[in-house]
Amino acid sequence: MNKILMVLTSHDQLGNSGAKTGFWLEEFAAPYYAFKDAGAAITLASPLGGQPPLDPKSDDAASQTESTERFKADPAAQALLASTHKLSAVNADEFDAVFYPGGHGPLWDLAEDATSIALIEAMLAAGKPVVAVCHAPAVLRHPKTVDGKSVVHGKSVTGFTNTEEAAVGLTSVVPFLVEDMLKANGGHYSKGADWQPYVLTDGLLITGQNPASSEPAAKALLDKLGALSR
Repeated sequence: MNKILMVLTSHDQLGNSGAKTGFWLEEFAAPYYAFKDAGAAITLASPLGGQPPLDPKSDDAASQTESTERFKADPAAQALLASTHKLSAVNADEFDAVFYPGGHGPLWDLAEDATSIALIEAMLAAGKPVVAVCHAPAVLRHPKTVDGKSVVHGKSVTGFTNTEEAAVGLTSVVPFLVEDMLKANGGHYSKGADWQPYVLTDGLLITGQNPASSEPAAKALLDKLGALSR
């Protein structure tokens, strides 16, 4: 049985805009059920533990999917989400892979979180996959390889595009743009059409561009774990 750690943001303030943010519901729900339906053991964690903040825009009618509706009818999954482990109490050795759902929250906390940075470095050094979707590739901003380079250096990666950020009107609100950061760190950044599924796998790194990429990214991880176990 694959043991997958899902790490969610604890940050709920959208910069100085006065608006709320957090994790994006589809980017949690779709991978969660992909893993669950594949028989994986799922552990949830966040920097502060407990209930992670939900981006309210991800809960509006236009953002609902089959996976989000399934989550809303699943008290067991809701209870699990309400009681995430504190990230600092999590041991990388106990998991086969880590998956980071997006939402704007990770730009502020997980991107700079020393525990998350160490977790990513430990997972990759141990030959275990790291997956990040939409804004969550922000978590790859600071982790380094054993030779001191960015973990995205020379890697094919994607993440929320500058044009998608402009479309939601938050270019001047976010602390940095995911696309620009990945390029600045030496990543071979590429993207598909805005809002369409686009996922890249390069070695142990799997990245997805946007909410529509969350389920394909989860399936890419399951494929990678299958390949690693053979």
